[in-house]
Amino acid sequence: MATKIDKEACREAYNLVRDDSTNVIWVTFKYNGSTIVPGEQGTEYQSFIQECTDDIRLFGFVRFTTGDAMSKRVKFALITWIGENVSGLQRAKTGTDKTLVKEVVQVILLLLVKMTTMMMIVDFSTVLSGLPNTLYLLLFLIFYICF
Repeated sequence: MATKIDKEACREAYNLVRDDSTNVIWVTFKYNGSTIVPGEQGTEYQSFIQECTDDIRLFGFVRFTTGDAMSKRVKFALITWIGENVSGLQRAKTGTDKTLVKEVVQVILLLLVKMTTMMMIVDFSTVLSGLPNTLYLLLFLIFYICF
């Protein structure tokens, strides 16, 4: 069965993360049968990391702040999480399902396709503080290759 996405519900969750007036800094998009729907949302990165378990696949839209005291900038990342215990068929379908999520999540800094728990523990605001935008992707690619 082809995967569908609840665009309206997912767009509402996406806009919560993008809205400066809310404290929500991340939201997940999970599978409910063959439909992608909004999952959990939160105000702390640690709770997002706990959502990414070995037996699920999900998409996360995360907000983080970079810069120094003189210039703060908000950045966003779309994360595709595929746990180690997810079957090969579900892994393959997740890659094609990502296009459905990208129809809703249209503003992203980078797309991290595969992450380990070690990578997610990194404090984005510390790592990216003060770096020019053109170096963000390079930094993550180097980090991804090394770990």
